[in-house]
Order: sequence, then structure tokens, then C-alpha cells
Amino acid sequence: MTLPYTMAISWREAKECAARERLPQVYHDCDADVYGACKPGETQGSFREGIFVEHRCICMPATLTLEELEAKERRFLQDNPDW
Repeated sequence: MTLPYTMAISWREAKECAARERLPQVYHDCDADVYGACKPGETQGSFREGIFVEHRCICMPATLTLEELEAKERRFLQDNPDW
């Protein structure tokens, strides 16, 4: 099975994927600890016992700079420690 989009290990790689695949958003899947690029409205997750379980993701426009992505994620996680 091939994934529809390339997975990444950082915001930098996610931005590269978004540019290459012409996708408008980047995300950090906090449950799987992977990054990637996606279309608006797409959900990330996995199947458990045949049931799709949505993962907690931080999704932002791919147009943001690397510094903006990192700062916004850091701020969100500080403001939402139980998330």
C-alpha cells in the first residue's frame, strides 16, 4: 500500500513535501510523531481493529515560514498542555 503523500520528519521536510506535491497545508501528527502535507479537510489517523481512529494534528498553511510554524506549534502546546 502506498501513501497518498510523502511523510516527513520535520516542519522543514513537510514544507518541501507541500511545495513538491502542490499542497496548501502542512501538519504535525502528534500521535504518530510524523509531519506531512495535505489538502484542507483531510484527517490523519490509523486503523485499529478495522475502525479509523483520527489522530491529533496541528495543521497550518504551508505558506508560513519554518520559524512561524515552530513558534505557533510551541505556543499552542504551551497554551494546551493537556492536549
